[in-house]
Amino acid sequence: MRAWQVSQLGNPIDVLELNEVDEISDPIEGHVQVSIQSVGISFPDVLQCRGEYQIKPALPWTPGGESAGIVTKIGDRVTDIALGDRVMMLGGGLIERVNVRSTGVWKISDNFAYEKAAAVPVNYGTTWFALHQRGNIQRGETLLITGAAGGTGSAAIQIGKAAGATVIAVAGGSEKTEQAKLLGADYVIDHQINIDWVNEVREVSGGGVDVAYDPVGGDATHKVRRCMAWDGRLLIIGFVAGIPDLPANHMLLKNYSVVGVHWGASLGRDPESLNKQMNSVLTLAENGFVDPLIFPPYEFESGGSAIQDLADRKTWGKVIVRVG
Repeated sequence: MRAWQVSQLGNPIDVLELNEVDEISDPIEGHVQVSIQSVGISFPDVLQCRGEYQIKPALPWTPGGESAGIVTKIGDRVTDIALGDRVMMLGGGLIERVNVRSTGVWKISDNFAYEKAAAVPVNYGTTWFALHQRGNIQRGETLLITGAAGGTGSAAIQIGKAAGATVIAVAGGSEKTEQAKLLGADYVIDHQINIDWVNEVREVSGGGVDVAYDPVGGDATHKVRRCMAWDGRLLIIGFVAGIPDLPANHMLLKNYSVVGVHWGASLGRDPESLNKQMNSVLTLAENGFVDPLIFPPYEFESGGSAIQDLADRKTWGKVIVRVG
Protein backbone atom coordinates (compact mmCIF):
# COMPACT_ATOMS: atom_id res chain seq x y z
CA MET A 1 0.00 0.00 0.00
CA ARG A 2 1.02 3.64 -0.34
CA ALA A 3 1.77 6.36 2.20
CA TRP A 4 3.18 9.87 2.19
CA GLN A 5 6.28 9.93 4.38
CA VAL A 6 8.85 12.38 5.72
CA SER A 7 12.30 10.82 6.17
CA GLN A 8 14.22 14.06 6.72
CA LEU A 9 12.98 17.40 8.00
CA GLY A 10 12.46 20.44 5.80
CA ASN A 11 9.97 22.33 3.67
CA PRO A 12 6.98 20.01 3.02
CA ILE A 13 7.25 19.97 -0.78
CA ASP A 14 10.96 19.11 -0.54
CA VAL A 15 10.80 16.28 2.00
CA LEU A 16 7.44 14.55 1.44
CA GLU A 17 7.57 11.34 -0.62
CA LEU A 18 4.79 9.01 -1.76
CA ASN A 19 6.20 5.57 -0.96
CA GLU A 20 5.19 1.93 -1.12
CA VAL A 21 5.09 0.62 2.46
CA ASP A 22 4.50 -2.78 4.02
CA GLU A 23 0.93 -4.02 4.21
CA ILE A 24 -0.48 -3.95 7.74
CA SER A 25 -1.53 -7.06 9.67
CA ASP A 26 -5.06 -7.87 10.79
CA PRO A 27 -6.28 -5.74 13.73
CA ILE A 28 -5.58 -7.06 17.21
CA GLU A 29 -8.14 -7.37 20.00
CA GLY A 30 -10.09 -4.15 20.55
CA HIS A 31 -8.96 -2.64 17.24
CA VAL A 32 -10.46 -2.16 13.79
CA GLN A 33 -8.94 -1.66 10.36
CA VAL A 34 -10.04 1.41 8.44
CA SER A 35 -9.68 2.08 4.73
CA ILE A 36 -8.87 5.79 4.68
CA GLN A 37 -11.06 7.85 2.35
CA SER A 38 -10.18 11.43 3.31
CA VAL A 39 -7.55 13.12 5.49
CA GLY A 40 -7.59 16.53 7.14
CA ILE A 41 -4.39 18.60 7.00
CA SER A 42 -3.58 21.15 9.72
CA PHE A 43 -0.79 23.66 10.31
CA PRO A 44 0.94 21.34 12.82
CA ASP A 45 1.55 19.02 9.85
CA VAL A 46 3.57 21.83 8.25
CA LEU A 47 5.52 22.46 11.45
CA GLN A 48 6.23 18.78 12.01
CA CYS A 49 7.59 18.44 8.47
CA ARG A 50 10.02 21.23 9.35
CA GLY A 51 10.80 19.92 12.83
CA GLU A 52 9.38 23.12 14.35
CA TYR A 53 6.47 21.64 16.31
CA GLN A 54 6.67 21.09 20.07
CA ILE A 55 6.25 17.35 19.47
CA LYS A 56 8.98 15.96 17.21
CA PRO A 57 7.84 12.99 15.09
CA ALA A 58 9.84 9.79 14.81
CA LEU A 59 11.04 9.38 11.22
CA PRO A 60 9.83 8.15 8.81
CA TRP A 61 6.59 9.94 9.66
CA THR A 62 3.24 10.13 7.88
CA PRO A 63 1.36 13.47 8.19
CA GLY A 64 -2.36 13.91 8.68
CA GLY A 65 -3.81 14.11 12.17
CA GLU A 66 -7.47 13.33 11.39
CA SER A 67 -9.19 11.04 8.92
CA ALA A 68 -12.44 9.48 7.79
CA GLY A 69 -13.02 6.11 6.17
CA ILE A 70 -14.69 2.69 6.11
CA VAL A 71 -14.22 -0.11 8.63
CA THR A 72 -12.95 -3.14 6.66
CA LYS A 73 -11.76 -5.54 9.40
CA ILE A 74 -12.61 -6.01 13.07
CA GLY A 75 -10.50 -7.44 15.88
CA ASP A 76 -11.76 -9.63 18.70
CA ARG A 77 -13.99 -8.15 21.42
CA VAL A 78 -15.10 -5.17 19.32
CA THR A 79 -18.82 -4.69 19.86
CA ASP A 80 -19.44 -1.01 19.18
CA ILE A 81 -18.26 -0.94 15.54
CA ALA A 82 -19.40 -3.09 12.59
CA LEU A 83 -17.93 -3.95 9.21
CA GLY A 84 -18.80 -1.26 6.69
CA ASP A 85 -19.35 1.47 9.27
CA ARG A 86 -18.46 4.96 8.12
CA VAL A 87 -16.21 6.55 10.75
CA MET A 88 -14.01 9.54 11.57
CA MET A 89 -10.99 9.49 13.87
CA LEU A 90 -7.96 11.25 15.21
CA GLY A 91 -4.88 9.89 13.48
CA GLY A 92 -4.89 7.75 10.37
CA GLY A 93 -3.17 10.12 7.98
CA LEU A 94 -1.95 10.03 4.41
CA ILE A 95 -1.85 6.25 4.17
CA GLU A 96 -4.29 3.84 2.55
CA ARG A 97 -5.12 1.63 5.56
CA VAL A 98 -4.59 1.78 9.33
CA ASN A 99 -5.40 -0.26 12.44
CA VAL A 100 -6.82 1.80 15.30
CA ARG A 101 -8.43 1.20 18.68
CA SER A 102 -12.20 0.98 18.25
CA THR A 103 -12.79 3.47 21.07
CA GLY A 104 -10.89 6.10 19.06
CA VAL A 105 -13.30 6.20 16.13
CA TRP A 106 -16.75 7.75 15.88
CA LYS A 107 -19.53 6.63 13.57
CA ILE A 108 -20.77 9.20 11.09
CA SER A 109 -24.11 9.34 9.31
CA ASP A 110 -24.54 8.25 5.70
CA ASN A 111 -25.14 11.83 4.57
CA PHE A 112 -21.97 13.22 6.22
CA ALA A 113 -19.37 13.29 3.43
CA TYR A 114 -15.94 11.82 4.20
CA GLU A 115 -14.32 15.14 3.21
CA LYS A 116 -16.47 16.95 5.79
CA ALA A 117 -15.94 14.34 8.51
CA ALA A 118 -12.16 14.48 8.10
CA ALA A 119 -12.34 18.21 8.85
CA VAL A 120 -13.99 17.71 12.25
CA PRO A 121 -11.76 16.12 14.93
CA VAL A 122 -8.84 18.57 15.22
CA ASN A 123 -10.43 21.91 14.29
CA TYR A 124 -13.78 21.40 15.95
CA GLY A 125 -12.30 19.54 18.93
CA THR A 126 -9.84 22.38 19.48
CA THR A 127 -12.57 24.98 19.07
CA TRP A 128 -15.13 23.30 21.32
CA PHE A 129 -12.45 22.97 24.02
CA ALA A 130 -11.34 26.59 23.50
CA LEU A 131 -14.73 28.27 23.56
CA HIS A 132 -16.51 26.14 26.15
CA GLN A 133 -13.86 24.74 28.49
CA ARG A 134 -11.27 27.52 28.33
CA GLY A 135 -13.30 30.55 27.27
CA ASN A 136 -16.57 29.72 29.09
CA ILE A 137 -18.47 31.49 26.33
CA GLN A 138 -22.03 32.52 27.18
CA ARG A 139 -25.10 33.22 25.09
CA GLY A 140 -25.25 36.90 24.15
CA GLU A 141 -21.50 37.51 24.43
CA THR A 142 -19.40 38.94 21.59
CA LEU A 143 -16.77 36.72 19.96
CA LEU A 144 -13.89 38.05 17.82
CA ILE A 145 -12.18 35.56 15.48
CA THR A 146 -8.97 36.17 13.53
CA GLY A 147 -8.06 33.99 10.56
CA ALA A 148 -11.79 33.46 10.29
CA ALA A 149 -11.74 31.72 6.91
CA GLY A 150 -9.10 29.19 7.97
CA GLY A 151 -9.73 25.72 9.34
CA THR A 152 -9.94 26.60 13.04
CA GLY A 153 -11.36 30.07 12.38
CA SER A 154 -14.24 28.75 10.31
CA ALA A 155 -14.96 26.16 13.01
CA ALA A 156 -15.01 28.97 15.60
CA ILE A 157 -17.65 30.87 13.63
CA GLN A 158 -19.97 27.86 13.67
CA ILE A 159 -19.33 26.77 17.27
CA GLY A 160 -19.63 30.38 18.40
CA LYS A 161 -22.96 30.88 16.65
CA ALA A 162 -24.24 27.59 18.07
CA ALA A 163 -23.34 28.90 21.54
CA GLY A 164 -25.44 32.03 20.93
CA ALA A 165 -22.57 34.50 20.53
CA THR A 166 -22.43 37.52 18.23
CA VAL A 167 -19.49 36.78 15.92
CA ILE A 168 -17.08 39.36 14.50
CA ALA A 169 -14.82 37.71 11.90
CA VAL A 170 -11.52 39.07 10.57
CA ALA A 171 -10.19 37.65 7.29
CA GLY A 172 -8.11 38.83 4.34
CA GLY A 173 -9.44 39.36 0.82
CA SER A 174 -12.85 39.21 -0.82
CA GLU A 175 -12.88 35.42 -1.25
CA LYS A 176 -12.14 34.73 2.42
CA THR A 177 -14.47 37.40 3.78
CA GLU A 178 -17.27 36.04 1.60
CA GLN A 179 -16.67 32.58 3.08
CA ALA A 180 -16.89 34.03 6.60
CA LYS A 181 -20.23 35.64 5.72
CA LEU A 182 -21.57 32.37 4.33
CA LEU A 183 -20.55 30.62 7.55
CA GLY A 184 -22.83 32.94 9.50
CA ALA A 185 -20.54 35.61 10.97
CA ASP A 186 -22.58 38.63 12.09
CA TYR A 187 -19.91 41.14 11.08
CA VAL A 188 -16.94 40.58 8.76
CA ILE A 189 -13.82 42.78 8.49
CA ASP A 190 -11.37 42.57 5.59
CA HIS A 191 -7.95 43.26 7.12
CA GLN A 192 -6.51 43.88 3.67
CA ILE A 193 -8.81 46.89 3.32
CA ASN A 194 -8.78 48.04 6.95
CA ILE A 195 -5.25 47.26 8.12
CA ASP A 196 -5.78 48.68 11.62
CA TRP A 197 -9.21 47.23 12.37
CA VAL A 198 -9.23 47.79 16.15
CA ASN A 199 -11.55 50.81 16.11
CA GLU A 200 -13.98 49.02 13.80
CA VAL A 201 -14.17 46.05 16.20
CA ARG A 202 -14.66 48.37 19.18
CA GLU A 203 -17.44 50.19 17.38
CA VAL A 204 -19.43 47.12 16.30
CA SER A 205 -18.94 45.40 19.69
CA GLY A 206 -20.01 48.38 21.76
CA GLY A 207 -16.57 49.02 23.24
CA GLY A 208 -14.87 45.62 23.25
CA VAL A 209 -15.31 41.87 22.82
CA ASP A 210 -15.97 39.34 25.58
CA VAL A 211 -14.05 36.47 23.97
CA ALA A 212 -11.35 36.52 21.29
CA TYR A 213 -10.25 33.42 19.38
CA ASP A 214 -6.80 34.00 17.88
CA PRO A 215 -5.07 31.31 15.79
CA VAL A 216 -2.96 33.90 13.92
CA GLY A 217 -0.54 35.36 16.48
CA GLY A 218 2.08 37.99 15.61
CA ASP A 219 0.85 41.53 15.13
CA ALA A 220 -2.76 40.33 14.92
CA THR A 221 -2.63 39.38 18.60
CA HIS A 222 -1.61 42.93 19.53
CA LYS A 223 -4.64 44.23 17.65
CA VAL A 224 -6.84 41.65 19.35
CA ARG A 225 -5.73 42.61 22.88
CA ARG A 226 -6.67 46.23 22.16
CA CYS A 227 -10.19 45.00 21.34
CA MET A 228 -10.78 43.24 24.66
CA ALA A 229 -13.66 44.25 26.94
CA TRP A 230 -13.44 44.37 30.73
CA ASP A 231 -13.33 40.76 32.05
CA GLY A 232 -12.68 39.50 28.51
CA ARG A 233 -10.89 36.25 27.61
CA LEU A 234 -8.26 36.24 24.87
CA LEU A 235 -7.80 32.64 23.72
CA ILE A 236 -4.36 31.81 22.31
CA ILE A 237 -4.89 29.09 19.68
CA GLY A 238 -1.71 29.28 17.56
CA PHE A 239 1.03 31.34 16.00
CA VAL A 240 0.81 31.19 12.20
CA ALA A 241 2.20 34.76 12.02
CA GLY A 242 4.68 34.41 14.90
CA ILE A 243 4.73 34.43 18.71
CA PRO A 244 3.84 37.85 20.19
CA ASP A 245 5.23 39.39 23.38
CA LEU A 246 2.23 40.53 25.42
CA PRO A 247 2.46 43.39 27.97
CA ALA A 248 1.27 42.34 31.42
CA ASN A 249 0.33 45.92 32.34
CA HIS A 250 -2.25 46.04 29.54
CA MET A 251 -3.94 42.89 30.86
CA LEU A 252 -4.07 44.38 34.35
CA LEU A 253 -5.42 47.78 33.32
CA LYS A 254 -8.18 46.31 31.14
CA ASN A 255 -8.84 43.35 33.49
CA TYR A 256 -8.86 40.69 30.76
CA SER A 257 -7.37 37.21 30.77
CA VAL A 258 -4.99 35.65 28.25
CA VAL A 259 -5.85 31.96 28.12
CA GLY A 260 -3.69 29.24 26.58
CA VAL A 261 -5.46 26.57 24.53
CA HIS A 262 -3.42 23.37 24.18
CA TRP A 263 -6.09 20.90 23.17
CA GLY A 264 -3.76 17.98 22.40
CA ALA A 265 -2.08 18.11 25.81
CA SER A 266 -5.48 18.43 27.51
CA LEU A 267 -6.52 15.07 26.07
CA GLY A 268 -3.55 13.39 27.72
CA ARG A 269 -4.65 14.77 31.09
CA ASP A 270 -8.36 14.13 30.56
CA PRO A 271 -8.82 11.37 27.94
CA GLU A 272 -12.54 11.07 28.64
CA SER A 273 -13.11 14.64 27.45
CA LEU A 274 -12.54 13.66 23.81
CA ASN A 275 -15.70 11.58 23.48
CA LYS A 276 -17.75 14.36 25.06
CA GLN A 277 -16.32 16.89 22.61
CA MET A 278 -16.77 14.71 19.52
CA ASN A 279 -20.29 13.68 20.45
CA SER A 280 -21.22 17.31 21.10
CA VAL A 281 -19.83 18.37 17.71
CA LEU A 282 -21.55 15.50 15.87
CA THR A 283 -24.84 16.49 17.51
CA LEU A 284 -24.31 20.05 16.28
CA ALA A 285 -23.62 18.66 12.79
CA GLU A 286 -26.86 16.65 12.86
CA ASN A 287 -28.73 19.82 13.87
CA GLY A 288 -27.18 21.91 11.08
CA PHE A 289 -24.81 24.05 13.18
CA VAL A 290 -21.60 22.35 12.00
CA ASP A 291 -20.85 22.15 8.28
CA PRO A 292 -17.07 22.33 7.74
CA LEU A 293 -15.73 24.82 5.22
CA ILE A 294 -13.68 22.76 2.75
CA PHE A 295 -11.04 24.02 0.32
CA PRO A 296 -11.33 22.12 -3.00
CA PRO A 297 -9.95 18.68 -2.04
CA TYR A 298 -6.59 17.42 -3.28
CA GLU A 299 -6.14 13.94 -4.70
CA PHE A 300 -3.81 11.51 -2.94
CA GLU A 301 -1.03 11.95 -5.49
CA SER A 302 -0.97 15.68 -4.63
CA GLY A 303 -0.67 15.21 -0.87
CA GLY A 304 2.69 17.00 -0.73
CA SER A 305 1.29 20.00 -2.59
CA ALA A 306 -1.68 20.16 -0.19
CA ILE A 307 0.61 20.60 2.81
CA GLN A 308 2.86 23.07 1.01
CA ASP A 309 -0.11 25.17 -0.14
CA LEU A 310 -1.30 25.34 3.46
CA ALA A 311 2.20 26.42 4.52
CA ASP A 312 2.17 29.14 1.85
CA ARG A 313 -1.30 30.33 2.98
CA LYS A 314 -2.79 29.70 -0.45
CA THR A 315 -5.84 27.95 1.00
CA TRP A 316 -8.92 28.77 3.01
CA GLY A 317 -11.14 26.57 5.14
CA LYS A 318 -9.97 23.03 5.82
CA VAL A 319 -7.40 21.38 3.56
CA ILE A 320 -8.50 17.86 2.66
CA VAL A 321 -6.72 15.09 0.75
CA ARG A 322 -8.76 12.29 -0.80
CA VAL A 323 -7.13 8.90 -0.33
CA GLY A 324 -9.70 6.23 -1.18
